[in-house]
Amino acid sequence: MPCRFVRPGASIGSAGSVARRAPTPLSMLALCAAAALTFQLSGCAVGPDYHRPSAAVPASFKEAPEGWKVAQPADIADRGAWWLIYDDAQLNALMDQLNTSNQTVAQYAAAYRQARALVGEARAAYFPVISGTFSGTRSYTPTRVANSSGGLSSGTINNNVSLGLDATWEPDLWGKVSRTVSSQEAGQQGAAADLANARLSAQATLAQTYFTLRSLDAQQKLLDDTVVAYQKSLQLTQNQYAQGVAGRADVIQAQTQLQSAQASAIDNGVARAQDEHAIAVLVGQPASTFSIPASPLTATPPTVPLAMPSALLERRPDIASAERKAASANEQIGVAIAAYFPTLTLSASGGFESSVMSQLLQLPSRFWTLGPSLAGTIFDAGLRKAQTEAARAAYDQQVATYRQTVLAAFQDVEDNLASQRILGQEIVVQQQAVESAQHALAIVTNEYKAGTTDFQNVLSAQATAFTAQQKLVSLGGQRMVSSVGLVKALGGGWDDSQMDRETGSVAAPTSASAASAPAVAAAAAQPQ
Repeated sequence: MPCRFVRPGASIGSAGSVARRAPTPLSMLALCAAAALTFQLSGCAVGPDYHRPSAAVPASFKEAPEGWKVAQPADIADRGAWWLIYDDAQLNALMDQLNTSNQTVAQYAAAYRQARALVGEARAAYFPVISGTFSGTRSYTPTRVANSSGGLSSGTINNNVSLGLDATWEPDLWGKVSRTVSSQEAGQQGAAADLANARLSAQATLAQTYFTLRSLDAQQKLLDDTVVAYQKSLQLTQNQYAQGVAGRADVIQAQTQLQSAQASAIDNGVARAQDEHAIAVLVGQPASTFSIPASPLTATPPTVPLAMPSALLERRPDIASAERKAASANEQIGVAIAAYFPTLTLSASGGFESSVMSQLLQLPSRFWTLGPSLAGTIFDAGLRKAQTEAARAAYDQQVATYRQTVLAAFQDVEDNLASQRILGQEIVVQQQAVESAQHALAIVTNEYKAGTTDFQNVLSAQATAFTAQQKLVSLGGQRMVSSVGLVKALGGGWDDSQMDRETGSVAAPTSASAASAPAVAAAAAQPQ
């Protein structure tokens, strides 16, 4: 059975020599405290010691951009307010609201405070439980003495007053308490990582929804411009028809095309309204009273510094949470194994008892008892064995979850790196396609005005130009969303050392102070 020394202390025999004294109630309290210090973690903690589970970590990111270099420490410094790299005042204001009002984050903040309280609850088992009692009774006992009338005379009145202290303590001989405390401490750190992950997820969702909304604003501007262009095209066909150059069918086709564009412009408002409502929920406001002014997307993704893949294990809160849960499960194995061994309980009581209140605290009225008890389970039909096997299986489950979380994290990074690279290339080609489509439209329109081509060619060129422009706007929005996804996949500037700095306050804790904004922007602006 593995056994590790936790903290040095005196032997059990040394406590027994102190117990042979005749203490007063005050000395009884001192005796219990001395015994607690003597036995505090004096034994061994049974069970396996925890080691971080191994996980497959690649040497480099496959989708890393060509010419990529390892980010310097200044590049990957704590960038809690990672959204500042996008230099968008509206987004910054929304993030401030989210950090103080998001209810999902508030739930995890409350869960963190609960986990922190459980650590204090577990640590309380290190110390004795001391209770005080005070009681007073008055009783009447009749005395059977015959009087002249043959009845009973008056009886005796008895008074009893008692004041006492009781103390019980179970020394942590086999490390059950220390294992429980370690398990709860790991749970507290895991809850802190869960809180950070919930906050990062909410922030990333807000940023992605915000950029999607801005992309829809750009689409709306394109649709409005297209409606104006189609109105001019309709006017052209009407003029051509009035001069007898074009047929009535050209006017009807131009009118149909204009009305379809107008319908698309109206339909675009549905998606924008839904995104706006989603943002309202994220920032903790009613959708009915929340609105964001329209502003077409013009931003381009900033360069995001990359660290070595091994650093991802320290910068992803979900990975840290999974690892802490594995540590907590490992400690529970020791708790289960400790049940095989007997438990030692030290108990003491003392105080004063008297029938006269004025004599209660005098030396002859004192009483005390002191004694240990040793208890162990002889037969439990395999209960402890089953509990130990269940604890080991729970640990194996958490290890598998940790390794799966690591694999998913690297997939997340690679997906967003690939998305950034491919979308960047696609936007360049799509921009060329837009220019070609616009040039072809200008040529066909002039030919139609000259009467050398029919209106069907104009309609086709207009549809091609609009589709190309719409695709370009959509790609711009996708690349911004992917950029936010990459920042989130890299941990958003979080570091596992922050697990011990979470506040868990009633309001959702903020990620970083506004004072870090210049440093964040400067670090993100440096090309990698």
